[in-house]
Amino acid sequence: MEALRASSLSSFHLTKLSTRHCSTQFEKTNLNYPPSRRPNSALSSFHRNKPQFKLFNAISSPFLTESIDPPEKETEIQNPEEQFDWFAHWYPIMPVCDLDKRKPHGKKVIGLDVVVWWDRNESEWKVFDDSCPHRLAPLSEGRIDQWGRLQCVYHGWCFGGTGDCKFIPQAPRDGPPVNTFKKACVAVYPSCVQNGIVWFWPNTDPQYRDILLKKRPPYIPEIDDPSYTKLIINRDIQYGYEVLIENLMDPAHVPYAHYGIMRVPKRPKSVKADREGGRPLEISIQKVDLNGFTAKQQFGASTFIAPCVYYGFFSPGGIPDNGSASSASTTEGPSSLVSQKRALLVFFCIPVSPGNSRLIFTAPRNFSVWIDRVVPRWIFHVGQNLILDSDLYLLHVEERKIRDVGPSNWQKACFVPTKADAIVVSFRRWLNKYAGGQFDWGTKYSGALPPTPPREQLLDRYWSHVVNCQSCNLAYKGLNALEILLQVISFASIGIVAAAKQGMISAASRNTLVTMAVLCFVASKWLSHFIYKTFHFHDYDHAFR
Repeated sequence: MEALRASSLSSFHLTKLSTRHCSTQFEKTNLNYPPSRRPNSALSSFHRNKPQFKLFNAISSPFLTESIDPPEKETEIQNPEEQFDWFAHWYPIMPVCDLDKRKPHGKKVIGLDVVVWWDRNESEWKVFDDSCPHRLAPLSEGRIDQWGRLQCVYHGWCFGGTGDCKFIPQAPRDGPPVNTFKKACVAVYPSCVQNGIVWFWPNTDPQYRDILLKKRPPYIPEIDDPSYTKLIINRDIQYGYEVLIENLMDPAHVPYAHYGIMRVPKRPKSVKADREGGRPLEISIQKVDLNGFTAKQQFGASTFIAPCVYYGFFSPGGIPDNGSASSASTTEGPSSLVSQKRALLVFFCIPVSPGNSRLIFTAPRNFSVWIDRVVPRWIFHVGQNLILDSDLYLLHVEERKIRDVGPSNWQKACFVPTKADAIVVSFRRWLNKYAGGQFDWGTKYSGALPPTPPREQLLDRYWSHVVNCQSCNLAYKGLNALEILLQVISFASIGIVAAAKQGMISAASRNTLVTMAVLCFVASKWLSHFIYKTFHFHDYDHAFR
């Protein structure tokens, strides 16, 4: 993993996306989607003409006295063919490796409350509206019954994988079959598993039943390539989608916001301007359209696929390659690509609600594969969570300042005079031209941001990650048990020494027990501190780095 941290986003390489068949299921009940969440486009719009965004390149000189021209007033889109429909795209929910098949999981994505559960009768992950049709209780607080049905624990109503109500305990056996009524069914979202992640289409209307045949989620072949290793992490973050994705697009902040955590390429002292090693970056934007854009960088390219995916290649040691295709998407290629060490950084950025987002991050690589097979996954998450925490407060405050000036006025308020900001500026221009300047929450949210919580809650790791990560949750429970065991051994050793009569145990044995008691007590205190900093709260003070 250290090799992945050794390079900033400026050494990314472009990969060619391909698609593949996914396991899927769709709702079979004729349930209407709420009007406030109905996509504006019909299925025919999936093959719409893609209007070309005017080519944008950052300024040619590293420093200027004026910023790049602000984006035009493009938030009011006259041509509906050019409008990005936020609710006509696939969204990732959670990695499969962090979902427990024995229980339902409640998640919020793009303002929608959904429940993800394993239907063992069909051997598929299902995504339902997290609301029982009886009294609107959350199904995510329910259970999977002995017949593999999703049961609401409020009154015991049970539902099958297609959303149909299988059983209503309160209905008379000799009465009308009220469980077969349309209103007794749960709304089911089209869903599939791809790249080890559960995705869903945010509309339950029957016209989207076969949406997977017309439009698939973005597919990164290296994630499923057995010659690549991968580590995946999910984290709920208390700042919004727009700030999350633009931060990941910004390579210039790495030497400063993550100083002492992430390694950056060393520069000769003769050209090093400061301790952190920041430098001018050559970045230009090759293509921007309704579906995203591609950025050309010094050692390759990175790609934004709207609305959620941002990824790129890099080669350790800064060896450039053409970045034109991924190794797994081509049947035959140059031998240099096969033998070359390559790695990806893939970010899935998920809007949750105003001021909240979720990040799913994975870093496939085709070298040092054995490390991930030996070292537990939670060990890597310690460093990755520290990276996320190190600039979390900065971005949380920044988002509120952007809200004060207005998202459409971002570039008027921000001074972005160098090429290092080219990708971030392009993302903001894409938002303004195609997506109304920000995520469209419809009528569910006013757009107001939640109040800033205390720092301990803002940087909390337990509820934002540990409870949602199988590996970290297991490690947390195991280390807590070890802490208790050390304390028991410590007190038991002291008790034995105190209770033993004179001459019953030798002086050497007595000294050994006392020493063991002290060591176990000190170890338990150290372990308690380690657990708190690793799984609960680890503050980051930039002034003393």
